Amino acid sequence: MELQNNNRSLLNIAIIVAALGYFVDTYDLLLFGIIRMDSLLSLNLTQEQAKTAGENILSWQMVGLLIGGIIWGMMGDKKGRLSVLFGSIILYSLANIANGFVKDVPQYIIVRFIAGIGLAGELGAGITLVSELTPKEKRGIATSLVAGIGLTGAVFAFLMKQNFNWRTCYFIGGGLGLFLLILRIRVAESGMYNQVKQTNVQKGNILMLFANWSRFKRYAKSILIGLPTWYVIGILITFSNDFAKEFRIKDKIDPGKAIMYAYAAISVGDVLVGFVSHWLKSRKKALYIFYVITAVFILLFFTALYNGSATAMYIICAGLGFGTGFWAIFVTIGAEQFGTNLRATAATTVPNFVRGMLGIFILPLFKLIRGYTDYVTGGWITGLIILAIGTIAVIFI
Repeated sequence: MELQNNNRSLLNIAIIVAALGYFVDTYDLLLFGIIRMDSLLSLNLTQEQAKTAGENILSWQMVGLLIGGIIWGMMGDKKGRLSVLFGSIILYSLANIANGFVKDVPQYIIVRFIAGIGLAGELGAGITLVSELTPKEKRGIATSLVAGIGLTGAVFAFLMKQNFNWRTCYFIGGGLGLFLLILRIRVAESGMYNQVKQTNVQKGNILMLFANWSRFKRYAKSILIGLPTWYVIGILITFSNDFAKEFRIKDKIDPGKAIMYAYAAISVGDVLVGFVSHWLKSRKKALYIFYVITAVFILLFFTALYNGSATAMYIICAGLGFGTGFWAIFVTIGAEQFGTNLRATAATTVPNFVRGMLGIFILPLFKLIRGYTDYVTGGWITGLIILAIGTIAVIFI
C-alpha cells in the first residue's frame, strides 16, 4: 500500500510538473505569433516587410523545433527523460531572455531558431514520462490533462502582451522557464526507462526508425496525422489578420487575440478528447471525431467570414482550436507505437516534425499555391491537401 501511494504521488508530481512545463513551452512557442506585428513594427519595418519577416522568423523557429526534436529525442532515450527536461528548458529560457534584446530581423531569426531547438524537448519528454508512469487504461486522460493545462500558456502570453512591452514578454517567458527548473528537482525518472537502461538494448538511435519499413511506416503516419494542427495554427490563426483583409472584414483583427481564443478552446478539446477516447475505448475513433470538427470549421473559415465581423472571426478561430484539440492523443499515439528504447525519440521527434513541417512544407506549399492563385484560394487548397494527407494517415495508423 505504501509503495502504491508512493507511485501515485510520483505520478501526480510528474503530471503537475509536465503540465506546468508545457504551459511555459506553449507560452514561449506562441509568443512570437502573438507579438509578431508589435515587435517587428517597433524594429522600423513597414507593414509589408513585417508580414514577410514574420513568415521567415516563424519558419526558422519551426525548423529549430524539427532539429531540436531529433537532438532531444535521442538524448531522452540515451540519457533519460529528465536530462531532456532540464537541458531543453535551460536553452529556451536563455534564448527567450536574449530575444528581449534583439535589434534587427537577422538577430530575431537566430534567437528564435535557438529557442525553437530548446522548445522541442519539453512536450515529448513530459508526455513520455507521464505515459510510462501511468496505467495504460488511464494514459489518454493523464496526457490530455497535461496538454489541456499546458496549452493555456497561450492565453497567459496574450494577457502579458496586453499589459507589457513585447521585450518584457520575452523576459517573463525566460524567467518562468528558469523558475520551472526548481520544480523539476522532485520529478523521478521513469521506472520503465531505468529498467531498459540496465540492458544492452540499443537506445535513442533515430536511424532505427528508418531502417525497418514497418517501423518507418508507423513513424511517418504518426507524424502525418498531426499536420492539420499546424496548418490551422500556423496559417489560418497566426495570419488571421491577413485573411481578414481578404475577407473584407472592416474590424481590426488582432492575431494575438485569435491565438488566445484558439488555444483556450484547444485546451478544452485536449482534455475532452482524452475522456472521449477513454469512453470509446479507441484513440482512433476520437481522432475521427475531432478531424470532422476541424474540417467543418475550416469550411466555415473560408465561406462564412466574407464581409463578416471580428467577433465571427474569433468564434471560428476558437472552433478551429477546439477541433485541433487532439494534440495530446496524437502525441500519445506516437509514443505508443514504439518500445521504451525508442519511445522518447518518437514522442519528441513526432510533434516537432509536425511543427517543423510548418516551416519546410506547409508554409512553402501555401506560398507556392497562392503564387498561382490568390491568398484565400491558396489557403483553402493548402488546407484541402493537408486534411487529405492527415485523413489517409489516420485511416491506416
